[in-house]
Amino acid sequence: MKRRRGAAARGAARPLLLLPVQAALLIGLGGLVTGPAAHHWPLAVEDRVPRALAEYRDAPVLITVSEWLSALGSTVVVGLTLAALLALLRLPRVALRREALFLGAAVAAQSAVFVLVTAFVERPRPDLPRLDAAPPTSSFPSGHVGASLALYGGLAVIAALRLRGPWRPAVMAALLLVPPAVGLARVYRGMHYPSDIAGGLLNGAATLLITASVFLHGRHRSAPRPPHGPHLPAQAAAADARGGRTELVVPTVLVVRHPYGCPDDLAERLRAVLEGHGHPRREQRWIRTTAERPAGALAEELAARRPALVVACGGDGTLRACAELLAGSGIPLAVVPCGTGNLLARNLGLPLDPAAALDASLAGDSHLIDVGRVRGDGLAPTRFTVMAGAGFDAAMVKDASPRLKSRLGWAAYVLSALRHLRDPSVRLTIRVDGARARRRRARMVVIGNVGTLQGGLPLLPGARPDSGHLDVVLFDPRGQAGWLAAATHLLSRLLRRHPPLPAAAARTEAGGALEYFTATRVDVRCARPQPRELDGDPVSDGTRLTAWIEPGALRVQLPWTTAVREGEEERHGNSPTRTAAPRRAR
Repeated sequence: MKRRRGAAARGAARPLLLLPVQAALLIGLGGLVTGPAAHHWPLAVEDRVPRALAEYRDAPVLITVSEWLSALGSTVVVGLTLAALLALLRLPRVALRREALFLGAAVAAQSAVFVLVTAFVERPRPDLPRLDAAPPTSSFPSGHVGASLALYGGLAVIAALRLRGPWRPAVMAALLLVPPAVGLARVYRGMHYPSDIAGGLLNGAATLLITASVFLHGRHRSAPRPPHGPHLPAQAAAADARGGRTELVVPTVLVVRHPYGCPDDLAERLRAVLEGHGHPRREQRWIRTTAERPAGALAEELAARRPALVVACGGDGTLRACAELLAGSGIPLAVVPCGTGNLLARNLGLPLDPAAALDASLAGDSHLIDVGRVRGDGLAPTRFTVMAGAGFDAAMVKDASPRLKSRLGWAAYVLSALRHLRDPSVRLTIRVDGARARRRRARMVVIGNVGTLQGGLPLLPGARPDSGHLDVVLFDPRGQAGWLAAATHLLSRLLRRHPPLPAAAARTEAGGALEYFTATRVDVRCARPQPRELDGDPVSDGTRLTAWIEPGALRVQLPWTTAVREGEEERHGNSPTRTAAPRRAR
């Protein structure tokens, strides 16, 4: 047992080996900033920024504010970190030891990388009067900015994980605004160039990502306990202490639990939430999933009895497996996001904290949403709730390292995507609702029941889970200019928060890099076999995908909101056309 624990600890600490790589990359970046790139735009003109800001030093208010902001990233960070660690360790009834280790390690690791980088990179500070004493270190990267991002960014991560209520976003935003404000103050006071600030932000962000993967992600998993342990599912036969008799208890709630996404301590929190909503533990039957059976024994349980509720605790793959069995049954499904992407939960407006999502859903009402169904060569008819795709996105999903996914979450998909940026496009035909087949070239095809990806990126801006149709996008950027146009277009859509577009037969965007279709049935045929995926899970490669919609087939328990109900009324002609995606109740 000790050997296993030691091996697990060594495995969890492996991401820390990336810190020397981080330092080496920053040293290389510093060499570019002070060497070959120094005479090229924008570095060649960045000295104008501190000089321009220095012209406003006649304002006492700005001098005072910049002094305070600069102090937030100085050696006071050490004292504030210690105070934060003491507070985290002494909070009553809350176990925050891992969070405390994460915060302390982030600040310490950032400082170590900073000292190492400045030992190799020599960059003088701006040649103008400075308002602070210059420390004997290189101007690149900014130590103040890196330290402030490690501390206040780390506190923002902890706030995202632990705080509840509508004021959580405000706390996170306030903390995340501190590092860039410190950077602006340092430039104003003549201590750094903008590239130094960028280097400090990069150092702090990379350190947070590495230390979070060690101390926060996946650290709640525990080994299986003996069969009599309190974490196992409630049994159908339970002893009734009254009168010494044995009473047959029929479970009213079936909980499908991914053993890694929903570890034992989280399962206990979810049991308590179910109890608080009138489902005692003896009426809860917990079902573990396996790689071979992503819904566990749910099919057998449904054949034996009709539960009042099914709860799916896992990622989009677990939800898809449950939806496959529940579609058309009328049995409500509660979505508990415990996976890597959790795209269905994001698009339904659920909190991403599992216990909060379950509590809000049980306090709300059930609504009907659509599910998609897809088949193809080597792919039996299968339901999906989020997206089906072929090409670039499926290759990205297929090649994402399971180890990186367990450490970095959905960021592992970004690393996988970088390896496939040069994959060639494929010739294909697409037929929408039986119309004439269109010939196209594309790097990927995505057929969506919902449209928002991680980070709120609206890939399919018109897709809604209760629209009664599927949305399709063909993605085919041509060359670097095409990739830049597509990325800029999607990013601008995210930043400007454009309202979802009304349904349309077809349209193109980003100079033709994105082509959209709306249909109830879509047939895609590729010239050669392509990687394919369903709800973030890779399936067999093939050349064909045929997808169609099953309107209102799945009953989902959601927080109190009128968005989906308006969709149901719209189908009966009682509501105007909607342009907004489902939102969380306020």
